[in-house]
Amino acid sequence: MERFVAGDTKSRLIDAAGRIISEKGFKAATVRDICRMAEANVAAVHYHFGDKEGLYKALLEEAFELGLKRYPPDLGLAPNAPAEERLFAFVHSFLLRMLGGGRYAWCGKLMAMELHEPTQALDHLVARYITPLSRLLRHLAADLLNDGTRPEDDRAFFCAMSVAGQCQHIFRNRAVIDKLCPDFKTDEAGIAALARHITEFSISALRHLPPAHKA
Repeated sequence: MERFVAGDTKSRLIDAAGRIISEKGFKAATVRDICRMAEANVAAVHYHFGDKEGLYKALLEEAFELGLKRYPPDLGLAPNAPAEERLFAFVHSFLLRMLGGGRYAWCGKLMAMELHEPTQALDHLVARYITPLSRLLRHLAADLLNDGTRPEDDRAFFCAMSVAGQCQHIFRNRAVIDKLCPDFKTDEAGIAALARHITEFSISALRHLPPAHKA
């Protein structure tokens, strides 16, 4: 099993937990395996996190924080950039956080796992991270609809769900997609191409959506 020697004990535990839990799942991962990889003793988990659930909650926070720091939803665009560009940045950053590689590739796997099989930590994640992202996407949908729809309207919420659903499809159904299209790769170019398609598809749909029906 791979071992780590750099970083303080708390950081090593989070890093090791990310790698192991993203591969095995929360239930199958053991504190002993995590501590062995992190070169820490079991007591360190209790000292820093209280228990395995506390470690997992800290791990999910770390995954979201690292993902948003590396790939913020605006990808550095100015707030007054065209809505089309801001939507592409949002979609592209979403896919990069979920599918990106590198040392912290476990972040995306972990977030996908939590969204697919929620634990008690989900309420905290929704309040702290997912709600602000959802609010941003609803504002983008309302801007692109440009028909008087407000971000708080159901119409904007449904449109935002449609965009997010396209982004989530790739990692929720990766096993099937790999069989249907073996040549599709989630490298930098593949992720960018997928982000461009989702953005263009969504903009076209938003611009051709029938007018909202009013009671």
